[in-house]
Amino acid sequence: MTTLTTLLRTGVRSSRTRTIRTAALLAALVTAAACGCGIRTTTVPVDAGPAPTRVSCAAPKATVPPETPGATVVKVYLVCSALAAQVTRTVTVPDSTGARPAPVNRLVAAHELLGQLQRRPSATEAEAGFATEVPGNLGIIGPLAGDPKEALRLSLALDELPSFALAQLVCTFAAAPGTTTADHGVLLGGPEAKDHIKRYVCTSALRTRPEAADTAGTVVK
Repeated sequence: MTTLTTLLRTGVRSSRTRTIRTAALLAALVTAAACGCGIRTTTVPVDAGPAPTRVSCAAPKATVPPETPGATVVKVYLVCSALAAQVTRTVTVPDSTGARPAPVNRLVAAHELLGQLQRRPSATEAEAGFATEVPGNLGIIGPLAGDPKEALRLSLALDELPSFALAQLVCTFAAAPGTTTADHGVLLGGPEAKDHIKRYVCTSALRTRPEAADTAGTVVK
């Protein structure tokens, strides 16, 4: 009887050992299969965030309505995706056929362009990603005594303007007939006679890196 009991116990232990070994072998096979398939297990949830969005920076081109006296298309530079990018707008400007002296015409054009830069972008422009950094309270006047005739003075010192706003002004004025020098430079200064007039050029570097406007001007002596 003792011998039979011992044999039964030994058989039970052997069966349990085989069961444990079999379970361990199956677990190892499953782990190996998962590793072979390139699956990495993790207990930490991963939040990748929303999918990135892109803006087109491409607004529809403006057109001149037929039989609209004084209507014209102007090029305006706004900010889009950290760039100074061009849009076109239809505006109505005063008669500039020569009835006024050239400096007055230049100032009238500069006022119109400044107003365009201060406008809130249209729904279409905003959808395409455009915005403006030009302050709404910014004013503009013509040259002071001793300034070059092409100079335009702003109501804020140049170093008080956001760099993107300065880039917008330079490139918008550079694209407009009558607001540049003969070599397509833009002459800008602050409100006081002591503020130096600086010459700017709308280069591709300025359009792609508007923050460089802070150091882009050269003093006109």
